[in-house]
Amino acid sequence: MLKNLSKYIFMIQLGYKYIHIFKKIFFHPFISFRQRYKQLSNERQAYSNAVLKFLNIEVETVGEIPNENRILYAINHRSLLDIIVMEHIFSQKNKNGTWIAKQELFDAFYGDFFKYSGCISVDLENRRGLLTFFKKIKQTLAKIDDLNIYIFPEGERNKSAKLLPFQSGAQKIAKANNLKIVPIFINDTLEKVFKDSPFEEKKVIKVHIGNIIRPDDLEKKYIDFMNKAKEKDAQ
Repeated sequence: MLKNLSKYIFMIQLGYKYIHIFKKIFFHPFISFRQRYKQLSNERQAYSNAVLKFLNIEVETVGEIPNENRILYAINHRSLLDIIVMEHIFSQKNKNGTWIAKQELFDAFYGDFFKYSGCISVDLENRRGLLTFFKKIKQTLAKIDDLNIYIFPEGERNKSAKLLPFQSGAQKIAKANNLKIVPIFINDTLEKVFKDSPFEEKKVIKVHIGNIIRPDDLEKKYIDFMNKAKEKDAQ
């Protein structure tokens, strides 16, 4: 009980500290649009690294994040730790990027964390909202030449062992903005990892990073990549 309570207290206190940092950057009158996103990316990464250190989690990667930018990263989604783990990986390459998140996360009690940290919201139930969303993505990419897009193609947190059918958003974003795609597979049940944390002995989780692919047949290519990753880990 106390173990669980300690991590929530730590993450909430740290989260509110970073919301204050995010707002200072978000509303800064004298930095460029590009600088704003870069600084927000750096602060999200710093927050994530601090959380993983507190939880005593180490991330092992199979494959490399490419040096080039303007890439859409397609990631499987099982836990709130997914974003934290990926921000840690992106911090190793000092990546500038934005997360695509559902509008309901922006409306939740912790919504300011998403709203001011450089994430872009999408309302899947609102046609006009979808049009506004795709327009904002295009405008943001036009202003920032090194921006990357981070997205969960399943569209929601998956509590099953199987991959959920992909929503069309990731493929549409990539095609509309001429973005290459890198598939990412987190081969661990991070919901359980988070529940069991913080760990007395370091917990190592494995993340597979695929090669750059084109957006056509994204779901099929992702499944092929995921199955090969699972086979590799099973050897």
